[in-house]
Amino acid sequence: MSTPPYEELLSADQIRRRVSELGHEITDRYRSAESLVVVGILKGSFVFLADLIRQIDLTVEIELMSVMSYGEATKSSGHVRVLMDLQRDIQYQEVLIVEDIVDTGRTIAYLAASLRQRNPASLSVCTLLDKPSKREVEVTPEYIGFEIPDQFVVGYGLDHAQKHRNLPNIVVLDT
Repeated sequence: MSTPPYEELLSADQIRRRVSELGHEITDRYRSAESLVVVGILKGSFVFLADLIRQIDLTVEIELMSVMSYGEATKSSGHVRVLMDLQRDIQYQEVLIVEDIVDTGRTIAYLAASLRQRNPASLSVCTLLDKPSKREVEVTPEYIGFEIPDQFVVGYGLDHAQKHRNLPNIVVLDT
């Protein structure tokens, strides 16, 4: 697969190493839990989610949610819409939200507040990418793959208008 002529921000090897480290950190944190409910946020997190759960040495249950805040734009609309909700009850469960990127913080703050209302035993957030310079809502993920500058990125599941998700690395998209 050829990579478009964009500036590479994170190589496939860098991503692979960090995902492995995150998997070990999460395993250590939840080692005493009976199981861990991992909630992947579609569509952007699906590649990261698949790689991450294979690095978690615990019994995991997978749930998926689909939300929209970008559409086909390169900036968040500021409005979060839930397109697909969880299929199971998470009350009294250890829950880990897996997100592709946290920038403004609006989406993850909304999701965390929504899921906390369902009374999980615990709720934490793991994001592949964190862009704190764009933060509009105060949130701090417990697990962060990489902190990145204020650039629009695609690849490894992240897209622009549904394209570029299949790149094995993360590149800066000129917008």
